[in-house]
Amino acid sequence: MEGEADIVVGSCSKPCGPLEEYCIPDYILKPDCQQVMVNHAPSCPVVVFINSRSGGQLGSSLIKAYRELLNEAQVFDLSEEAPDKVLHRLYVNLERLKMEGDILAVQIWRRLRLIVAGGDGTASWLLGVVSDLKLAHPPPVATVPLGTGNNLPFSFGWGKKNPSTDQEAVKSFLGLVKHAKEINIDSWHIILRMRVPKEGPCDPIAPLELPHSLHAFHRVSSGDSMNMEGYHTFRGGFWNYFSMGMDAEVSYAFHSERKRNPEKFRNQLTNQGTYAKLGLKQGWFCASLSQPSSRNLAQLAKVKVMKRPGSQWEELQVHHSIRSIVCLNLPSFSGGLNPWGVPGTRRAADREFTAPFVDDGLIEVVGFRDAWHGLVLLAPNGHGTRIAQVPIESVSSSTKARRTTRS
Repeated sequence: MEGEADIVVGSCSKPCGPLEEYCIPDYILKPDCQQVMVNHAPSCPVVVFINSRSGGQLGSSLIKAYRELLNEAQVFDLSEEAPDKVLHRLYVNLERLKMEGDILAVQIWRRLRLIVAGGDGTASWLLGVVSDLKLAHPPPVATVPLGTGNNLPFSFGWGKKNPSTDQEAVKSFLGLVKHAKEINIDSWHIILRMRVPKEGPCDPIAPLELPHSLHAFHRVSSGDSMNMEGYHTFRGGFWNYFSMGMDAEVSYAFHSERKRNPEKFRNQLTNQGTYAKLGLKQGWFCASLSQPSSRNLAQLAKVKVMKRPGSQWEELQVHHSIRSIVCLNLPSFSGGLNPWGVPGTRRAADREFTAPFVDDGLIEVVGFRDAWHGLVLLAPNGHGTRIAQVPIESVSSSTKARRTTRS
């Protein structure tokens, strides 16, 4: 496990109160602005990040509503400015003002909360940025469900349906943010190793423009301590889940299609339909017929777990029918479904397992045979194939890296 971040948990409707309680003056946000005297310190100062490309047209509408209610300078369109630059500039300015004895800067530094509106990828992007800044007092993050699955917002009580974008809806959400309680979320460091072919040139992964949520994902250098001879090694992190196999194929196809044709992804329902079509196209609903047994996870990867810190790695026996493995940090997957479920005590195999939580320091490893197996999650007490629940987990690929030839 890599660390924890603070997220604020939604609750029942709360009054918004005066909008001044959320506003931040320009000189706090912009280092070049003249300092002014402010008589009242906001009780819940917020900085808002919105992905204008999320939720069809909802992102742009939400930006307009927030900017009409708050200081325009504290509402950022992520398609125009990255959150790492915004937060770095803000915290450098806050530290300068604190050193100069600015009381308002101290209070905003203590009370600041972030709002991020977008999908799980957008929320993970901001969580990663906050984590990378290594702040002494990191601000908690509230998530507006503006994506397709919205597993992160749903896990913390913010819902999974795209919100209304009128001013009253925004005021209601601000009230929830003001009264929300903080809770930690685990984050996970991941190492991927791919075996190098014994002969011929190879490059296992062509240069890709990765999603922002994978901003820390990279190939390690030959001098890195994580590098292993005979393997290409990659490292990164995740907040919600990490999958291998057919689910990962469909997810990547969805991401690629949305990037090529963003105009086709107009709303949450359409996006979910497109996701299902891609799964059907790739044979996820009839995997046993469309995919050879060589594509099963047991043939492609080894799953090793360390059940206790410092103990030996143990290789798990993955059933030959499993075509997808999901490593879960959240009790929510695919739009609010719980693949792990709530283990009982009747079956001996389940007695060592516990219910999943976002801050328990454990990761759940679940397997699926195909999409029909995934539909079991819709039934009461439905769940995938529970493989492991451990504090540290490793998945190492046993397949050879893909060769490339020069023309």
